[in-house]
Amino acid sequence: MAHSPKITIIGAGGFVFPLRLIGDLLSFPALRGATLSLMDLDAGRLDRVATATRELVAHHGLPTVVEQTTDRREALRDADFVIITFQVGGVESYRHDVEIPRRYGVDQPVGDTVGPGGVFRFLRSVPAYQAIAADALEVCPDAQFINYANPMAMATAYLNALGLRTVGLCHSVQGTTRMLARTLGVPYDEVSFRCAGINHQAWIVDFRRGTEDLYPRLRELMKERHQPARAASGLLSDDGDHSAEALAASDYEGGNEQVRTSLMNHFGYFETESSHHASEYVPYFRKDDATTLEYIPERWDYYEICAAHDEQGDVDEQLERLKADLSPSVEYGASIVNAVVTGVPAVVYGNVPNAGRVITNLPDDACVEVACLVDAGGVQPTSFGDLPPQLAAINRTNTNVQTLAVRAALTGDVEHVHHAVALDPLTSAHCTLEQIRAMTDELLAAHAALLPTALTGALTGQPAGQLAEARS
Repeated sequence: MAHSPKITIIGAGGFVFPLRLIGDLLSFPALRGATLSLMDLDAGRLDRVATATRELVAHHGLPTVVEQTTDRREALRDADFVIITFQVGGVESYRHDVEIPRRYGVDQPVGDTVGPGGVFRFLRSVPAYQAIAADALEVCPDAQFINYANPMAMATAYLNALGLRTVGLCHSVQGTTRMLARTLGVPYDEVSFRCAGINHQAWIVDFRRGTEDLYPRLRELMKERHQPARAASGLLSDDGDHSAEALAASDYEGGNEQVRTSLMNHFGYFETESSHHASEYVPYFRKDDATTLEYIPERWDYYEICAAHDEQGDVDEQLERLKADLSPSVEYGASIVNAVVTGVPAVVYGNVPNAGRVITNLPDDACVEVACLVDAGGVQPTSFGDLPPQLAAINRTNTNVQTLAVRAALTGDVEHVHHAVALDPLTSAHCTLEQIRAMTDELLAAHAALLPTALTGALTGQPAGQLAEARS
């Protein structure tokens, strides 16, 4: 890239992730001359992060230009990279996502990927995505979009459908492969692996140290260590920030992995998101309180973690860490920007449209997570081929939900919202179709002010209300 890049962050007022991401960008020498355009609708939260960013830049003596604005169009103007990191509706809307389904017997400890929580987190973001796309196609049509907002597969598929060149990024592949290497006592830089699937439900299909296949030892060790109804003790307490490399097993990942171990025992391969997440995506582990306790002996509840955050304290703590050590985290976003700017290749795991069948036994309209080569030509997904058929079959139960929710957003057909929720594996394990429709109607009403007008007109007769772009 011949000029210094402009990097725009939409939703920059978040309390942890935007500043961590800014630190990642500044850790690359080639990006220190960039313009960072920080945008959020909440001027107070934005000012907190922008002030911390300027303090970080000054501390390290960098030439970075830091802009802040509540004007989305100006933030997007002439951007080379646009990073999306927000949650529409904040913690209050998130509360509806988890509390309403719980009354119908659907308990989601996370609720941000599929299921009723994932579907409605996506749908209330749709007007914001539409507005971003309308501006971007005029003022930065060639920008590379990087999406960090959940639900990753739905949001990334929709942004691409709107015409934005978007890759979705997560840390679950990095986190899980590091956890497995740590479990086996193998240095991470000696491990190689292949992984593919969908976000939060990708599969590590090969895990090696040199020529040694590590799976036989992994299967034996995990089966012994993570048995149903047997809880681990002495685990680290997790605060929901998974950008840093974990040093030991926690109550989030690595400590109680009965769910993922059971999936591996029966389907052959290890999944890339924590057992708390994974238990939401299949019908086997959350049938009743007793079964849930067998497989999830210690609850990790993301809504409760988000609701309890000390926002200013989190920003201050992150700033002090970055002042002391401006090293990159495990996140891929800054690596993508650096590879495009410098032309030095990088490999990341990204979420991309499956058009052309990157994974040949998943649907064309799915959004899949695969290895991608990144260089001056941009993000280039690598062709994976077929997943083992049993893994593709599990993925399809989730892509059914995702593609129908995206279709609802694209067509304005509210029936597809009902279809998406009804096909969710966990929801259908607990509820009749009549109960699912009633729950979905209740969620439509609760979120009506933030949903696309086409999906709420019949319900409320009123247009969607003002959006609140803020990542919880």
